Amino acid sequence: MAKAPASETATVGGKKMGSKKQLSGRQKAAIFLVTLGSEISSEIFKHLREDEIEALTFEIARLDSVEAHDRDAVLLEFQELMMAQDFITTGGIDYARELLEKSLGSQKAVDIINRLTSSLQVRPFDFIRRTDPTHLLNFIQQEHPQTIALILAYLEPGKASVILSSLPHEIQSNIAKRIATMDRTSPEVLREVERVLEKKLSTLSSEDYTAAGGVESIVDILNLVDRSTEKVIIESLEEEDPELAEEIKKRMFVFEDIVLLDDRAIQKVLREVDTAELAKALKAVDSEVQDKIYRNMSKRAATLLKEDMEYMGPVRLKDVEEAQQKIVSIIRKLEEQGEIVVARSGEDEMIV
Repeated sequence: MAKAPASETATVGGKKMGSKKQLSGRQKAAIFLVTLGSEISSEIFKHLREDEIEALTFEIARLDSVEAHDRDAVLLEFQELMMAQDFITTGGIDYARELLEKSLGSQKAVDIINRLTSSLQVRPFDFIRRTDPTHLLNFIQQEHPQTIALILAYLEPGKASVILSSLPHEIQSNIAKRIATMDRTSPEVLREVERVLEKKLSTLSSEDYTAAGGVESIVDILNLVDRSTEKVIIESLEEEDPELAEEIKKRMFVFEDIVLLDDRAIQKVLREVDTAELAKALKAVDSEVQDKIYRNMSKRAATLLKEDMEYMGPVRLKDVEEAQQKIVSIIRKLEEQGEIVVARSGEDEMIV
């Protein structure tokens, strides 16, 4: 039987496919990695998330053989996208489109730009998200609070919390408020901030307005900062914008909210908590919180805990807050694991 022309078929997963059938992004990535070879591909895998590695491994396993024309098409597409990305990094999407039009023609240029912006999804402040928080703090702390808020809103909460905790106390609540009240930022504003902060930063890959910030964003950040920073910010917001402060508090879990847990949940938490840490944590809370804890302990254990608190003497507020933060972390961990259910402040009922 005569072999079909290479331009007419492609073999993926042992199945013949007409060349007009579009390969998926994962299939293209699998072909690309196979073409590069195992040594280079293994290095690429080190920079991917676990779910991405699993998906690509599945696609590679499905590949039976790869037709030469499919391999060449994937490599050409990669080269064109990287060339366009370089142009975008240098001068923006308009600049990239202009250069691509001169070298490849208008239609081809539009096609490449569209593929790039829809598949790569370059996010604002991409290089900043890969920067160590300590270095980033030195980089941005002299910026205007609105600029800092914009950057933190695009960072993952863990890094943002480190930076927010390290900023001067007098501007922390200001920045927290700006993040909470932030809605959508136009691409033009983002590009200008990016240009000022880092000349090599990739500009937006899409003209769509990008959503970031909001109450949920600042809650995620505040849930990870130290207890002292959290209190300073909340107290300042209560003075500046009581309604916003109340909305944030409703979505957060603080140590005093332990009274919202049912007895079974508190007993689970207490099994995970060191007695010495618990004694310190209870030194600066009201009787309602203390009584809730005592009621969920045996009489002997409660008596011993009270004695520990008495014999402990004065304790630095910082140590008390650190102990409370450790217990809150345990509560959040148990909640994430589905071991307990937490009702936030202000919620009318628990979801069962």
